[in-house]
Amino acid sequence: MTVVPYKQQVGTKKDQVVQMFNKISKRYDFLNHFLSLGIDITWRKRAIKLLEPESPKQILDIATGTGDFAIQAMSLHPEKIIGIDISEGMLEIGRKKILKKGLQRYIELQYGDSENLQFMDNKFDAVIVSFGVRNFENLNRGLEEMHRVLRPNGTAVILEFSKPQQFPFKQLYGWYFKRVLPGIGKLISKDEFAYQYLPESVEQFPSGAGFIEELKAVGFKNSICKTVTFGVSSIYMAKK
Repeated sequence: MTVVPYKQQVGTKKDQVVQMFNKISKRYDFLNHFLSLGIDITWRKRAIKLLEPESPKQILDIATGTGDFAIQAMSLHPEKIIGIDISEGMLEIGRKKILKKGLQRYIELQYGDSENLQFMDNKFDAVIVSFGVRNFENLNRGLEEMHRVLRPNGTAVILEFSKPQQFPFKQLYGWYFKRVLPGIGKLISKDEFAYQYLPESVEQFPSGAGFIEELKAVGFKNSICKTVTFGVSSIYMAKK
């Protein structure tokens, strides 16, 4: 069964995800940092650091949202970063952020569907995704597109929530993630369902070895998974 944000509505997961992110876009960055106690910033830094030996010049940031991962990727000194997203609300926030930082020469945010990328084959040295693959309507299709636009021997780095396994952190985090976080998210975002969808979608997502198998199925090789913060999130790295 596909997990969607608004179970009471008719519509595809993709349509509902767009609706959700458009609604919460103005409070998204604050909630990200507040609910994770700022640790999400460290996760992005660690993920991007894995690409340092590659020195990628052309980078695609899929499901870029408000552009935080693209901005972090500037530490790699690329020639160009293109960020795509299906939420114009999120892109609007991201463009303002990039303009404020004076990075518009290097980072370009575009409307784009991760499952139907409007780029030629073998275009990018690296493809990055931060907390986005879990929201794909068709995970296999989205991963196929990532693989297609990567150049041969290019690298994909994916940061995504996962499920802690060790006692007692598993139980403590489960209580916070499913009981506390949705209430805080609802209060601040003014969206009743967005932060209920978050733990539900994480629960359904095939993290760890399961996601490595999804990567292999579309042709990625040398796939690895690094867990961070006791398994709250995982960083995946794979080669074309």
